[in-house]
This record gives sequence, C-alpha cells and structure tokens, in this order.
Amino acid sequence: MTEWSLLDGPLPWLITVAGVGGGLWLVCVRRRWFVRRAVPTAIVVAVVVTGIVRVVVERWWRPFPDSVPMAICAYFACGVCAVVLVVPRIVASAGVAGRVISGVAGVGVLLALTLQANVFFAQYPTIGDLLELAPANEIPFADVPGPTTVVTGVPLEPVWRTVPTAATVGATPGRVVADLPIPGARSGFPARSAQLYLPPAYFASPRPLLPVLILLPGQPGSPSDWFHGGRLTATMDAFAAAHAGLAPVVVVADENGGSFDNPVCLDSRLGNAATYLAVDVPDWVRTHLQVDPTPTSWAIAGISSGGTCALQMATNYPQVYPTFFDMSGDLEPTLGDRSQTVDAAFGGDDAAFTRVNPVDLMRVRSYPESNGLFVTGVEDSDGLAAQRSVCGAATEAEMRTRCVEVSGGHDWSVWSSALSDEMDWLATRLGLIP
Repeated sequence: MTEWSLLDGPLPWLITVAGVGGGLWLVCVRRRWFVRRAVPTAIVVAVVVTGIVRVVVERWWRPFPDSVPMAICAYFACGVCAVVLVVPRIVASAGVAGRVISGVAGVGVLLALTLQANVFFAQYPTIGDLLELAPANEIPFADVPGPTTVVTGVPLEPVWRTVPTAATVGATPGRVVADLPIPGARSGFPARSAQLYLPPAYFASPRPLLPVLILLPGQPGSPSDWFHGGRLTATMDAFAAAHAGLAPVVVVADENGGSFDNPVCLDSRLGNAATYLAVDVPDWVRTHLQVDPTPTSWAIAGISSGGTCALQMATNYPQVYPTFFDMSGDLEPTLGDRSQTVDAAFGGDDAAFTRVNPVDLMRVRSYPESNGLFVTGVEDSDGLAAQRSVCGAATEAEMRTRCVEVSGGHDWSVWSSALSDEMDWLATRLGLIP
C-alpha cells in the first residue's frame, strides 16, 4: 500500500469520485430553507473566509515568497463551503443513517480537495511519501564507512570502470542518511538537519573520489521534500545503475531554519544563511565524507526560493559553487517585494541588498568560469518571466548557461523530472562522466 500512487491511477480517481459524491449529498436537499438560506450562506462564508486568509497570507504574514495559486484558493473555498454545509445537512437529514452519511460526506469532500492540492504540487507521489516512512535503504551516519584508498580521474567513469570492484556495485542501490545535523560552526545559523544520499560506489573499496551536489528545498519545505516529491533516490540510483555505481554525493541542506522561516539565503538580520551554505556545509562535508574537494567538482541546486538561493551562492561565492542549477527561482531573493525584503533583512539599507543581489551583481561582474542551468515550467507564468530575465543576465555576465522551458507549472513534477533529465549535463560538468 505504501507504493500506491496519489497522483494517478485508481486511488486518486476513487477519492475524487467519493468527494464529488459527498459534495452532491451535501447540496442536494429539497427543503426550501436549505436551498434559500443554508447553501447561499455557505457560499458567502467560503468566499469571505478565503479572501481574508489570502490577504493575511500574502500581504501581512508572508510565510513564503510565492503567491498562493488560484487553484489552491478554489480548493480551500470549496472545503470551507463543505464544512459550513455539514451542520445544516445533518439537521435536514432524516434518521441516524442520514446524519452519519452527512458527516462522512464532509470528510470525503475534504479528502478529495486535499488530494487535488497534492496533485497540483506533486508533493507526495505515494502513500509512503505522505506518511514520510523511512526508506528501506536508510542507514545511520555511524554506518557510513570511513576513509579508504581512492580512485581519481577526470572524467572519473572511464578510470573507475577499469577497477575490478566497479562491476560489483552497479546494480546495488545507494544509501540515505536522514536527520543529519550540520552545525553552523562559523555562521551560527540554526539549520534543520540535512539529508544525505550516498551512491553505491561510495561503499566500494577502493572508492572513487566522487563529486558533490548540494540540493536545497523551497519555502515552505524541508530537506526531506527532495526524497518524496523530488524522487531523489530513484533518480540517483537510476543514474548510478547506468554508470557502474557512480553518482554525486548529494547533501540536501536547509537554507531556511524552519518551514515558515525565510532568511532569503543572505547574511543579514534574519540569520547568516549565506555563510552557512558557503562555509559551514562545505567544511562539514569535506571533514566527514571522503569526496573530491576540488571546487569544479561541486554544484548547488534548488527549487523555487531554493533555486534563487542556488543562484545567490553562484554569484556571491563562485569560488565555492562554480556550477549551479536554478529550478523555477525568483528574480531576486524576496519576502514579497524588494521594500519588504530590504526592510526586514537590512533595516532599509538598499545598498546592502544590492551588493549581494544576483541580478545587480551580474550587471557589474563577469563569471567566465561559472556554468549554470535554468529550468522552468511554461505554465509557471511568474517564474517563467523571472527565469528568462535572470538567465539573460547570467549570459550577459559571461556565464555558460542553458535556459530550458518544460511542460508543467511550479511543482515537483517539473523539478523531479528536471533533475533526472539533466543528470548527464550535471555529471559531465562535475567531471564524473565524459
């Protein structure tokens, strides 16, 4: 059951049909008072509550930088309407059975709407992802093998394939280390625990000296999102199976500090997130894992605000991350608009923001050694305009860039596919394959 899909197949259809049936049960009542008062009241309450929540979330609270999609607002309004209708529907029902069915119908509507929201973002592809169950390949960090002799080469794959042990690791799965604390030794940043993917070849002896990919979630979100909606393990295992067990060591780091925190990937009043990603995380990885320490073997990537952060790292710290992958990132780090961001992060000092803002940096600096990839869904109208702008700026700043537009919106179906589709580009750039 944990592998049952929540995005397609029979289960989503069954839940959707149950939700539609529940909705029809809630509204199809012949009593005049119900039709004239209960239904209109429920609709008005749903519209008003949804409007108030939207204003609070997008203008006052601003827990995340992107606007709430209209489809999600519609699902929320339908849910409020269903909840309001449950009580009068119970009153209008004859007998215990009708009242029980009315309550169940309300639950069915909410489940169907929640499912549709999940389909919209592709956040939890399966029941196991929804429950965030530990994968079968998860191990504690204490079980990660220590240093051993290494195999080096650029590109690495042709050299590695000449080693006898290479043939024995190609079909084995990688391993995941969850809840891995990476302290903010220099930054003091209160990051949440990271997640770690180690490819099969990391467990070989001798061990190939592997490149490193730092992955970032969006906001709201957490590092575990890459292992659920992002399908990270499946992508890396598939790549490793085709390349004698080779794949990057992947560290999914936390750039936010909390699901609803947003320090906009800067060193500012909101926290030293930039130093955490540019200094603390690389220092920890090089100290605790046997990986290639060369900067050209390191890349950073992220989705949404995490994609913006990847570009921030690439423009502010090109010596650390000369390769980056920006998926559906914003035009600039933001808490809603530039004024709000500058006020919260720098106390209104616009010059301080300009000194670290990628677009402003790329106007005055060149990055001939940097290589970047931008991927956006064509149905993500805001993201598409932003990505076209920053990709153009990156090209003008002498970066070697690719700007890819794919089918889809601002969701995990775009991002998980993008990482899978671009693994050859990434591995070539990191010196893993020819």
